Amino acid sequence: MVELLAPAGNIESLEAAIGEGADAVYLGLKNFNARLRTTNFAWNQFEATVESLHRRNKKVYVTVNTVCEERETERLYRFLSYLNQIGPDALIVQDFAVMRMAQEFFPNLELHASTQMNVESSNAVRLLQKNGVKRAVLARELNLEEIKKIKDETNAELEIFVHGALCVSESGLCLFSSFLGGKSANRGMCTQACRRFYSAEVPSGVKQGYYFSPCDLQLIDYIPALIEAGVDSFKIEGRMKSAEYVGNVVAAYRYVIDHYKEDKKGAIAAGKRILASDFARSKTSYWYGFSTPEEGIKAAAEKILNPNQAGGTGIYLGKIDKLKPAPKELIESLRKTLPANSDEKLFQIQFATLKGGSYEPDPGDSIRLHKKDDTGRESHKIRSVEFDEESDKRWIDIPQGFTSGDEVYLLQMKAGTKRYSRILPPDLAKYRRQPRDEKLPILDLTPIKDKELDYFPEGIYVQVSSIADVFAIQGINPVRIILEYNSETGFDLLNKKTVLPFSKKQIYISLDPFCTSSQEDTLLQNLEKLIEMGYFNFVANNLAHIQMLKDKKVNIIGGPYLYTFNRWSVSWLENQNLGAFIMPYENSRRNLEATYEANVRGRVLVPVFAYPALFRMRFSLPEDYDFLYFEDKEGKEFKVNSTVDGSFVMPEEPFSILDKVTYINSSGFKRILIDFSKTKVNRAQIKAVMTSLSKGQPLPGISRFNWKDGFYSPQQMEEYKAANERASSASGLPSGKKGGKAFHKQPYKKSPKGKR
Repeated sequence: MVELLAPAGNIESLEAAIGEGADAVYLGLKNFNARLRTTNFAWNQFEATVESLHRRNKKVYVTVNTVCEERETERLYRFLSYLNQIGPDALIVQDFAVMRMAQEFFPNLELHASTQMNVESSNAVRLLQKNGVKRAVLARELNLEEIKKIKDETNAELEIFVHGALCVSESGLCLFSSFLGGKSANRGMCTQACRRFYSAEVPSGVKQGYYFSPCDLQLIDYIPALIEAGVDSFKIEGRMKSAEYVGNVVAAYRYVIDHYKEDKKGAIAAGKRILASDFARSKTSYWYGFSTPEEGIKAAAEKILNPNQAGGTGIYLGKIDKLKPAPKELIESLRKTLPANSDEKLFQIQFATLKGGSYEPDPGDSIRLHKKDDTGRESHKIRSVEFDEESDKRWIDIPQGFTSGDEVYLLQMKAGTKRYSRILPPDLAKYRRQPRDEKLPILDLTPIKDKELDYFPEGIYVQVSSIADVFAIQGINPVRIILEYNSETGFDLLNKKTVLPFSKKQIYISLDPFCTSSQEDTLLQNLEKLIEMGYFNFVANNLAHIQMLKDKKVNIIGGPYLYTFNRWSVSWLENQNLGAFIMPYENSRRNLEATYEANVRGRVLVPVFAYPALFRMRFSLPEDYDFLYFEDKEGKEFKVNSTVDGSFVMPEEPFSILDKVTYINSSGFKRILIDFSKTKVNRAQIKAVMTSLSKGQPLPGISRFNWKDGFYSPQQMEEYKAANERASSASGLPSGKKGGKAFHKQPYKKSPKGKR
């Protein structure tokens, strides 16, 4: 029987999910999960949940689905050791480090590959199975036939998302939020750049819209077909949604699963009626219903994108107008009525009035608040409403931390509210286990043997996306060329259309990080042809590539999309016979140096210039997206490139640390990458890049990405603020100010359109 898997962002959602018939729930704790902005579970709540659900023959899966920096690996080890004691039914993982640690120290932990691991093919699933992974949560950009193929060709459990919010970017490959300020989607800190309002340059002038804001997934019509295809688990997205939302969606899918054999049409209709109160975005079946992948590439955008829909969720209630403190009596009343173990955030409330909406919320309604600067979103159930007759104002309670101008949406009306049986016992005092201060065993990466890396010499590497650009960059005199494998370059290489100015020994072929089951057989055949032709160096960016190439007697480099943010993930890839690695674009100098000791830095190629793909979308953009450039409300400019292989969004300001190369080389990283992917190379650009490199001077109008500051960390920000306040107190200066000259950044100088 297929499993119905529901989100549990908090205790109320847990009760709603189980109350409506979910077979399992997935939840996160305070660390290492991709929904750090939701409430998540305290240690005692989690321990009690596992015990309580196991008594009910229900399952609990824990999300450990973010990438981990080197300095966090000991904390990760302690966390896994704790989970091993508690005994959840599985961990949903992204980082190869979790797999590596579990293999060596915690073999009893069942592992499920997160959708963030970017799994969409039989080859990727087979590699994971060989490494002890029992279930793969497939990428959301697959159609029914592609899912069937994976099921037919493997015996792994398959889990798919059937309802809830979508990412516009291919699963696990979004760098947009991270590029804007270190808040990485791969770290659970996504600021949802796809939901934002953008201005675009079109032939008629400037046009505005939510150009990359996707509709919500709804596959209730396809449940019978997916069951017959052999899918093992249906997953509902929504750890940041209200309990009412979770309950309603679970009830709808539970009904169809249980009754479709009796009356398929009637069961689906009944399920849709239950979903009628889902006030989230308009719905899409996304990649379902196309006869071929090629048709999907052309038409999927029309099904998922709606530039006129707001980036928010639910029915628009307006913006916060006025604020005042919540009455003490209300907070005292809540403390008496809510369970003793309730999250303290439930009592951190204030009162607000709204303006601009057409519905006035009541107690029991669930709302969602969005900060106007996109830095935070939070779901909340209204507990109290006050009406001030004198001012004709209606005051509602909202969480603290929101202010005037923030937007509010209705998620669920009071009428949809149900009371569910309590899952956790009222007294959690006996649940005391927490991660312990355990030492992480020392791990040394494999020392470099004599002549092991002959194929990976020191020097400048250049990556390009077209055959024409291979010729354009000859003047750089790189030691190796990395040629992106796409529809155009693949055709030219396989059909020997052009005699390249570099030997095959000097060329690495970089494979696309998204590899579906409908592409894998053809790709494998083409790789075998390329190997016969004398190409022996490949950059793998997907687990499927490793599986395809591992027995071919070729050199496999771990690409930037096989995320290596710590030595444990590197070690796992070493065990798959990868000997060299390209640093992920999101990485920082500090973390790179911490991951690789001096004696293994010869294994690493460091990108020093790139226009990194911020969104990678498995569709061509609609014809009415007649623009090349667009910008956000801060005036940051981006470029969109739509091709037969999909669409890509890139920054107008490149990532560049060209002026830091002398330091990088002196630190032992003697291989650097200049990445011109997805751009058309010209002489002026090459000259500017090489001048910056040779003179050690920064290019104007660039981004350092995360190289200097690393990933955004709320914990580090709090520590910084506290240290700053202590320093200010000691110096007598106001908080946040220091003596000395002010620092002013160089003004951003835009490049002329089309001159990149």
